[in-house]
Amino acid sequence: MIEAPARRVGGRTATALVVLLAVGFLVPALTRLLGVDGNRYLAATTALTPLVTAAGVLVGALALLLRRWPVALVVLPVCLLLAASVTPRAIADDRPAGAGLPLRVMASNFLVGKADAEAVVREVVERDVDVLAMQELSPAMVRDLENAGLDAVLPHRAFEDEPGGSGSGIASRYPLTPARLVGPSSFRQASAVVELPNGKDVEVVSVHPMPPVEPQGPAQWRRDLAALPPRNADGPIRVLAGDFNATLDHAPLRRLLDTGYADAADRVGAGLTPTWPNEGVVPPLVALDHVLVDDRCPVDWFTAVDVPGSDHRAVVAQFVVPD
Repeated sequence: MIEAPARRVGGRTATALVVLLAVGFLVPALTRLLGVDGNRYLAATTALTPLVTAAGVLVGALALLLRRWPVALVVLPVCLLLAASVTPRAIADDRPAGAGLPLRVMASNFLVGKADAEAVVREVVERDVDVLAMQELSPAMVRDLENAGLDAVLPHRAFEDEPGGSGSGIASRYPLTPARLVGPSSFRQASAVVELPNGKDVEVVSVHPMPPVEPQGPAQWRRDLAALPPRNADGPIRVLAGDFNATLDHAPLRRLLDTGYADAADRVGAGLTPTWPNEGVVPPLVALDHVLVDDRCPVDWFTAVDVPGSDHRAVVAQFVVPD
């Protein structure tokens, strides 16, 4: 007797559903793999790549369960390609040996000066921060930080505060000299040369490019990120810290990393730690805030902390400045 072929589960309705889900996965997946983030919608979907990868696994599993083999054969290989770029961020790299001075850098976006200044200073004190990079630093926020006692712990400063969200600043435990390390940009991105007690200098930039999701944002976002200084192999250690409005999946940030920086979170297996949006009932979804260090610097640890009043989590990293 000839057995009838097994019928697929669910019929045409199930097929249509699986195909629809597969297309919903493949569009942002291929956008990421091809490095296409040219408009605000593509930039937004690229930021969700880790979540898209997880969704693709579910779509592929559903296609297998329902015996939609062509869909599974398309979706699952794409999932593997995405996973190959995303999952290493959750695995710590081998820490290279290196003698030098440990330096703790914190970066925090203040949401147009609405962040709780006392909470910021409390985190600086409790985490023994050496350098604080601030974004959306308003004149009112400067006064709040002074009243909260920031000057007592980080007395040296290079502030470029402005009303609204365009100001920035750097506060340091060690003496610093304001510098111009960034090309023309939409927002102020304060820079400074910090003089360490071991005689070494470290160049620090408080990073804040234009968000790509603004109507006029994508082109300016790319220009702002391109204006950030590359790692200087023949000069002082250089650190870029702040709200990059970009994740490790965005092509402009990957190009910057290729100049010789390392993402501190990625180095210690915390590269999937989300930092935005951090308000309301929705938990943070994407990692927009980073500490990029010269890849000659061993990274000890990284963490993200809540700052009341801000829509970003602050990020803190400790790394070693080689002798």
